[in-house]
Amino acid sequence: MNWQLEEEELVEVLVDETQDEGRGLVVYNDDVNSFDHVIETLIKVCRHERVQAEQCTYIIHFKGKCEVKKGTEADLKPMKEAILDRGINAAIV
Repeated sequence: MNWQLEEEELVEVLVDETQDEGRGLVVYNDDVNSFDHVIETLIKVCRHERVQAEQCTYIIHFKGKCEVKKGTEADLKPMKEAILDRGINAAIV
């Protein structure tokens, strides 16, 4: 019986953690910003490696959007604001 109680508590903790980390920062395609500008933004703001930033930029271009970062809303909000300040459309979903 003690084992079942510990298991239920563990499940509750895991559910809470995954819900908190379940937000995504999405960057949307536009006809204004260059590939280089988006790549440099992802490197500086999201701390992507160059290859990762390039891949995300191609996905943004061809698919219209890309989730570039996952995390809590508190972690993603400053990144979203920095991306918006650089003239790139982004949202937390």
